[in-house]
Amino acid sequence: MTPTILCLDLGTTTGWAMQPREGQIAHGFASFKPQRFEGGGMRYLRFKRWLSELQGLTGDVHLVYFEEVRRHLGVDAAHVYGGLLATLTSWCEHHHIAYQGVPVGTIKKHATGQGNASKAQVMAAMRAHGHPVSDDNEADALALLHWALATQES
Repeated sequence: MTPTILCLDLGTTTGWAMQPREGQIAHGFASFKPQRFEGGGMRYLRFKRWLSELQGLTGDVHLVYFEEVRRHLGVDAAHVYGGLLATLTSWCEHHHIAYQGVPVGTIKKHATGQGNASKAQVMAAMRAHGHPVSDDNEADALALLHWALATQES
């Protein structure tokens, strides 16, 4: 039986793509922007709850891949990414789920043939695969899922 794979592009707007066991690929994006009267940690609590809801919908998540970002456009983006990554990896450890980061260039090269492809090029590549993407984060998560399905043993 094939494992359920979840792929994430972590950020304030987190792109996700998954292939449940023997199922169709599902994808989308979720916003973890802080609400008006929330404390700083609420973003991460909402992210953790969202992960658990996804796991509940699929029955189980077996593998998690995430986009491994080494350079950020700003300090705030780096802090958000770090917090989401810490939340994700601790959630995976708690649930005994294997996880792996994949460099951005590796994902883009697999999706488009270019390691430095633009957001528009990745979105176009995912549309060519038949996915009606409307967000670049969603497209990145889908590209990561296609990489995982093509290159990783299940």
